Amino acid sequence: MSLRPIAPRVLVRPIELGDEQEYLKNYKASKSELKPWVDVPTTSQAFRKYVHEMLTEENKSFVVVEKHTKVMIGIVELRDIYMFDFKNSYIIYFGFKGHLRQGLMALAVRKIIKLAFKTLKLHRLEANIQPTNIASRALAKSCGFKLEGYSPKFIKKNGYWRDHERWALLNEK
Repeated sequence: MSLRPIAPRVLVRPIELGDEQEYLKNYKASKSELKPWVDVPTTSQAFRKYVHEMLTEENKSFVVVEKHTKVMIGIVELRDIYMFDFKNSYIIYFGFKGHLRQGLMALAVRKIIKLAFKTLKLHRLEANIQPTNIASRALAKSCGFKLEGYSPKFIKKNGYWRDHERWALLNEK
């Protein structure tokens, strides 16, 4: 009898104001890993503003938790959701220190892709990734995103305009 490894499972749920303390604790522990890649709320005031911004029709943020421990392991966002004739959104994801490179965020991103395509009825998801962010590129590729192009000085991060690769996933159904 061979035993198959059981993959860790994750749950995703909309972010809440009550997540502030755990989120800020995770941010502080993960600040050096996050800083080159994403701009995230770093204070209580910024977190509260973020939650209100992310609970709209245009933006959604999801907390990723480990199924059994309920520990917060990351965030997945759908930004600039546009319906009508475009049906598009940008996806942003980041994991917290201690939970990286375990496949957990890929599981969460797949759940959000399913929500975006089946529930929200989006046609397209885009991920803009800095070329040197190897982990994010690998995650996008593992979730089916295809590299579409390269945009020099595309998004400002930490005070500098950064080059980004444009990755996309189409809802083919």
